[in-house]
Amino acid sequence: MTVTEPQTRAAPQPLPGLKGKSALVVGGTRGVGRAVAEKLAVSGCDVLAVWVNSAEHAAELEEELAGAPAAVSTEQGDVRRPGELPRLARLTKERHGRLDFVVHSAASAHPMAVPAIDPAEMRADLATALVPLASAAGSAAELMPEGGRIVVISASVAQGVAPHLVSLGVAKAALESLTRFAAVELAKQGITVNAVSAAKLDKGPGTVRPEALRAISARTPAGRPATPREVADAVALLCLPEAQWITGQVIPVDGGLGLLA
Repeated sequence: MTVTEPQTRAAPQPLPGLKGKSALVVGGTRGVGRAVAEKLAVSGCDVLAVWVNSAEHAAELEEELAGAPAAVSTEQGDVRRPGELPRLARLTKERHGRLDFVVHSAASAHPMAVPAIDPAEMRADLATALVPLASAAGSAAELMPEGGRIVVISASVAQGVAPHLVSLGVAKAALESLTRFAAVELAKQGITVNAVSAAKLDKGPGTVRPEALRAISARTPAGRPATPREVADAVALLCLPEAQWITGQVIPVDGGLGLLA
């Protein structure tokens, strides 16, 4: 495989060290969240994947992972509501006996330019970014043992600028800031909190305009955009016992794109 041939369809490979654990994956039936659910499940980690609008995607995930060496279930829930993530955390522990990992992959993005900011839509994007982590760092963390992991999915627009993505950028920047505060607060409980950040992802044929794909690939040192599976790999690595001393960090998964001036 060359650097210009992403493994968008290859099966995720199991990662030793996650067997017997249990994870709550918010936004876990589509995109990066789905890739995370797949990675954890094939590694022997029980998964509760949360969805909001698509029962079809949830059913597909359960069917796809029916033969995984771990239990996989799905649950509808709107994590923008303050009490919803704690409910889902309790449900994960009820179904799977424990709660080791919380992965927040839910996202909301309302395109807009700065002169035309819509306050209501920006509040919605901020709520989607912040409420799940705030809830996870509160009552959900109380259900987690020492060695627990909270991982959130951020985006490169938290640190840079892209046209019409001001609302998403502000929301993800706030999410990264909250990640650092939560990491400090939860360190004495032995729980780490980190973010994994990606730029534009290649989710398979037709998901990125050809001209955009060529432009991103030409600018990326590794020769192409990242895939959801590669972001999921980084999330899984942060869940390993060997990652216990990494906390409050934002890990870029972008093939070196963010290094360029």
